[in-house]
Amino acid sequence: MIFGGRVLSSLVLAIAMSSSAGAQDAKVVPQSRVEMQLSFAPLVKQTANAVVNVYAERVVERRSIFSGDPFFEEFFGQRMPNRSEKQSSLGSGVIVGRNGVVVTNNHVIEGADDIKVALVDGREFPCKIVLKDDRLDLAVLKIQAGGPFDIVPIGDSDAVEVGDLVLAMGNPFGVGQTVTSGIVSALARNQISNGDFGFFIQTDAAINPGNSGGALINMNGELIGINTAIFSRGGGSNGVGFAIPANLVKVFVASAEGGGGSFIRPFVGASFEPVTSDIAEALGLHRARGALVTAVFPNGPAAHAGLKPGQVVTAINGIAVEHPDALGYRLTTVGIGHEARVTISENGKAYDITMKLERAPETEPRDERLIEGRNPFAGAIVANLSPRLAEELRMPTSSQGVVVAAVNRGSPAARIGLEPKDIVRSVNGVTIDSSKTLESVVAEEASFWRVEIERNGQIIRQFFR
Repeated sequence: MIFGGRVLSSLVLAIAMSSSAGAQDAKVVPQSRVEMQLSFAPLVKQTANAVVNVYAERVVERRSIFSGDPFFEEFFGQRMPNRSEKQSSLGSGVIVGRNGVVVTNNHVIEGADDIKVALVDGREFPCKIVLKDDRLDLAVLKIQAGGPFDIVPIGDSDAVEVGDLVLAMGNPFGVGQTVTSGIVSALARNQISNGDFGFFIQTDAAINPGNSGGALINMNGELIGINTAIFSRGGGSNGVGFAIPANLVKVFVASAEGGGGSFIRPFVGASFEPVTSDIAEALGLHRARGALVTAVFPNGPAAHAGLKPGQVVTAINGIAVEHPDALGYRLTTVGIGHEARVTISENGKAYDITMKLERAPETEPRDERLIEGRNPFAGAIVANLSPRLAEELRMPTSSQGVVVAAVNRGSPAARIGLEPKDIVRSVNGVTIDSSKTLESVVAEEASFWRVEIERNGQIIRQFFR
C-alpha cells in the first residue's frame, strides 16, 4: 500500500486524536474511498512545534602547509599564522520538557562550540549541553530561555508493533521541517552502527541527512524513537531508516535531569554471545534467539543471581531477548538500583531468577600515574584496571592488569606506538601487576627494554634501546 498523506482509516485517525491508553488496541485498514482521503494533518499540527532544527558550530584550526618549516617561518615571521575557521552542522531535535529540554543525536552536536535550536515558527534560542553519550548517540540539550515550550510526550516503545503507522519529522538536507509517513518495518535491529549499542526500530518512512535527532511519532502523537541512521549506498533514503527506542531515551533524559555527568549503564558481570541455529539445536531451543552465557565473573550481579555458563537468557521482565545487544538494552532501560526478572532456558526448561542491577565496581584503586624519565613509557598515564575503569575505557569488564589510560602527544610512549587501552604485561621479564610496579621498574637504568603488552587480546613483544 502506498501512503501519500491521505491514506488512513477513520479508526486510526481516531487513535491519533485520542488520549486514552487503550485507543491503539483496535487497528483496521481503510475500508472505503472516504477513509482513504483522511489526513495526518491534525497529528502534524499537534507535534510540529516541538520538533526543532539544531545548528552546531565548531572552530577548526587549519595549519599552514609551511607550519614548522624553519625557512618559511623565519622569512614570513608572524605573517603566516595558522588559520581558524568555523564549521557548521545541521540536524534535528525534539523538545520533551516544557522547560526546554531537547533530545538529539550526539553526532549532531559532537565537538560543537556553539549550539542553537530553531523552532518551526522561526524563533531561535541558544542551548547548552546537559548530557551526551557517543556510544548511544544521544544528547540532551537545554534551551537557554524561559518556557513553557510545546513538547512531544515520550511514549512506550515496547508497545510498538511491526506494521504500526509512524511519522518521521525533522529537517532533511536543511530544507526546513519535513514530515514523512511509513510503517514500523522491524524491531530490535542490531549491527547497524559502529558503536556498541545495537537495538533500533526500523522504519520505511523517508529519513535523509539532516533528519538525525528528529522524531519518530506514533498515531497518538507520542515520541517512540529518535531517528539516527539510514541504510544507503548513495547517501539518500532507500526506505530503511533506524531510530533509537523511546524507552532508552526516557532513561537517558532522566539521567540528565538527575545531574549525572555521564550516562552509566548496569554492570552484569558476565559475557554473552548470540544463539546460532546450531547452538539452539544443541540446547533444545525451538528458535535461535536469546543470549548464551559464556562466562560469569566472581562476585558480580550475575554470579549473585545464580547465572551460569551454558544457560540462555530469553527474556527480561517478560519481554523477549533476541540477542546479546537486546539484553544490554533491556537491562539499561530497567536501570541501576532496580531488580530485573531474568528468564533462563536450561536443559529444555525455562525459569526465572532475580538480578539486582549495579554500577560496575572499582575493585581496586586505579592509582593513575604519569610515567616520566628516560624509558619507553615516558609520557604515558597508566592505571590499575577494574570493571569500572574498563567500562569507562570501553574495554571488556573482565580485563585485568595495568592499562595505558592515555598517551601524551609527542612523548616517547607515543613515538614507540603505545596506545590507550594497551595492557602492560611485563617489562624486562618483570610481571607488571600494578601501576606502582611499572613506575618502579622503568625508573631503573637499562641499556635495552623488553616490553610485552596486550592489545585487543593479542600479545605484542617489542625491544627498545
